[in-house]
Amino acid sequence: MVWEDEIKELNHRLNLAQQMGGKENVERQHFFGKLTVRERIKLLVDSGSFNEASALAGAASYENNELVDFTPYPRVMGTGKINGFRVLIDGGDFTVRGGSGEKGTGSQPSPLKYASQWRLPLIRLLDAAGGSVRTFEQIGRTYTPDGPSTELAVNLLNEVPVVSAVLGSVAGLPAIEACLSHFTVMVKDTSQIFAGGPPVVKAALGYDISKEDLGDYRSQVIKTGVIDNLADSEEEAFEMIRKFLSYMPSSIWKVPQRIETNDDPNRKDEELLSIIPKNVKRSYDAYKILDHVLDKDSFFEISPFYGKARITGLARVNGYPIGVMINNPRHLGGSTDIAAGEKSMRIVSLCDTFHLPIVSFVDEPGFMVGMEAQNAGIVRAGARMVSSLARSQTPWISFYMKQAYGVAGQSHHRTTGMYHRYAWPSGRWGSMHIEGGVSAAYKREIAASDDPSAKQKEIEARLNAMASPFRTAESTGGAGNNHGIDIIDPRDTRPLLCDFVEMAQEMIETQIGPAPVPYTP
Repeated sequence: MVWEDEIKELNHRLNLAQQMGGKENVERQHFFGKLTVRERIKLLVDSGSFNEASALAGAASYENNELVDFTPYPRVMGTGKINGFRVLIDGGDFTVRGGSGEKGTGSQPSPLKYASQWRLPLIRLLDAAGGSVRTFEQIGRTYTPDGPSTELAVNLLNEVPVVSAVLGSVAGLPAIEACLSHFTVMVKDTSQIFAGGPPVVKAALGYDISKEDLGDYRSQVIKTGVIDNLADSEEEAFEMIRKFLSYMPSSIWKVPQRIETNDDPNRKDEELLSIIPKNVKRSYDAYKILDHVLDKDSFFEISPFYGKARITGLARVNGYPIGVMINNPRHLGGSTDIAAGEKSMRIVSLCDTFHLPIVSFVDEPGFMVGMEAQNAGIVRAGARMVSSLARSQTPWISFYMKQAYGVAGQSHHRTTGMYHRYAWPSGRWGSMHIEGGVSAAYKREIAASDDPSAKQKEIEARLNAMASPFRTAESTGGAGNNHGIDIIDPRDTRPLLCDFVEMAQEMIETQIGPAPVPYTP
């Protein structure tokens, strides 16, 4: 062999890279309940499909031109396949200097450029502490944080699916990268995320706090919704990533793929006829409606612990991927608070970006009211949500099941593009609730009555008699009506939804490419 010595050196260097940060650091990673980056990649992708890029990147030292020491770059990058579809993986290696790419650790090409140029979904496996002041000493100066890679990350959101898994203590730039994604997940007992860790908090604000109290799932998943989903293990996190990507096209230039689900598109579940109680004060299980209408076992919920007044996620209908929204009457009565509005904007933006039809199941009492909501800024947040959803262009269908009141009710309706709406006989709607509206609109008449309470009930009864959905259907097609309303048997919901989504495919084919409005994380 002419190049035998060079091949031996190549294999030697590759073997050194495989050792990552060395035996002691690998054992430390395992001690804290975490997998190494190479173990993570092996679990995530199809067996034998990973092809590493820049595997020899790192910092080397020589004596007499002979290699004596090698520290791999603290990131492993390459392509692999998930269920046969190719993806790009960018994994931080915490065993090498805490995953920080300081001076002296070599360099790698940008995975962002690869993902953009090759039009491949990007998966970030984040386990890195971010920048370090050690860099200043090593380069002999400070530097302005220009962040050219951040602009690339923002632009990439409008080209290919981007997924981030927080798999350790993640701070600084990696923390922001986590949120510059279409889907995020963290692991319950081993992951934290923060702009600055406990030492930074101590220096800036003067108090001590643990990394768990500062940035684990309790704050970042449940309270703030910074991270979408929570996994009990790294293995479960990878399963969530595979599930999310199964609904996505590889890029905005592809149509989301249909699969065979063996679920009859004409299925009509009898339970839908009784699922909405006639007593308006009684609640019901919104998840059961999804089970009866969507393809069986296809619903993948996004952000289940945050903004619980609205349930959002991805699913399939007759095998086609779609986005889903439904009000949850078991939390805040289904009223849209700021958190629920944020979730709604994100799922709609995701569907617009990657050409998925949207179905909205409507039981909307309105925007959340009261001092807490007011002080949190519900009015401006509501305006932002209505503005955001009004820009949507992807095919959209709504089923009005119970209530649709006020401006929040408008957020389930669109005046442009491919849109249709149906209503169940249980549906009621208007500019506001009759019960609350009577007190304001008929205030003087009620006060002047000999029996104000009886007078109020009389007016409410009179107006409620006019609230039948059939009266709204009678006016369908009149001047000024942007869309009609068809009253349907609830059992027909799935067949009608399947038919709409199938029709929507021709529209989606005309929308391939960049969405009219850029994705906002």
